[in-house]
Amino acid sequence: MEQRKKPLTTAKMRKMKEDGVPITMVTAYDYPSAKLAEEAGVDVILVGDSLGNVVLGYDSTLPVTIDDMVYHTRAAVRGAGNTFVVADLPFLTYHGSIDATMEAVGRLMREGGAKAVKLEGGAEIAHTVKAITQAGVPVVGHLGLTPQSVHQIGGFRVQGRNSEQAKKLLTDAKAIEEAGAFMVVLELMTDELAAWITKQLSIPTIGIGAGVNCDGQVLVFHDLLQYGSDSAPRKFVKTYANIGETIRNGIGEYVKEVKARTFPAQENTFHMDNDVVQYLYGDKE
Repeated sequence: MEQRKKPLTTAKMRKMKEDGVPITMVTAYDYPSAKLAEEAGVDVILVGDSLGNVVLGYDSTLPVTIDDMVYHTRAAVRGAGNTFVVADLPFLTYHGSIDATMEAVGRLMREGGAKAVKLEGGAEIAHTVKAITQAGVPVVGHLGLTPQSVHQIGGFRVQGRNSEQAKKLLTDAKAIEEAGAFMVVLELMTDELAAWITKQLSIPTIGIGAGVNCDGQVLVFHDLLQYGSDSAPRKFVKTYANIGETIRNGIGEYVKEVKARTFPAQENTFHMDNDVVQYLYGDKE
C-alpha cells in the first residue's frame, strides 16, 4: 500500500467530513503497533490512556501518568512519522490550574511529538479547551462514556438513552466545538444521538460504540486484533484478526521444542572448523 507523504491536517479532516469521507482512527502505544497502523493506511493514530488497561495491566485508565503518556507517545510517533498522532491527557492533568494543564500539554507536544491532545468532558472543560487551542495546540474532545469519569457515571453504560442525557450531550458537543476543538470522539452512545450530534457539528465526530453515522470510527489496537486483550467481548468491537492466538501458539511450539531439545537444530547452530576444535581441545586419544 502506498504510504501517505504527509500527515493529515485538521483542515483536511474537516474537508473529509464535508465530503462524506470516513476518517479511520486506531489506538497505538509503541513503535511497532504505530508502524503497522500507518502501513495499513490509518488516517489518525490515538495514543490513548487506554494503554493503562491493554499495555500496563491496570483495571482502569486512572493510574496512567503524564510520564506514561509521554513515553508511549514518543515511541508511537517514531513508528508513524507520516500519520497524525493524537495523545490523551491523563486523569487529573487538566482539571486544576491552566498553567498545570499547559505544562502537561507542552510535554505531550514537545517531548512526545504529538500533533494534538484529547480531553474528556463537556461544557465544564470548555474554558480549558479554549486556552489550549489559543496556545496553538489542536484539541480533540471526548463525550459519552468518558473512562476517566467511569466511577462518577456509575459504570460502563450506554449514554443518550433518554432526552435529558441527549440534550446535555448535544450541548456539551457544541460547547467543545465553540471552544475550538477540531474533532470529538463519541463513545458508547445510541446511534440516533450520535447521528444527531454529527449533523449539528461542523467538526468531525469519531465513534466508538456510537453507530455508523459518525464521521469516522476508532477501535483499540488490542481489541480489533485480539492481542493480549482479556476483556469480555463487547458488542461494539469487531475482531479483524486473532493475533493473540497466533502468538500463543508460536510461543507454545517454541517451549515444546526447547523441552524436547529439537531447538536449536543444526540449521540454527554455528560450528568451528575442525582445526580450531583440535587446537582448543587437543587430541583426546
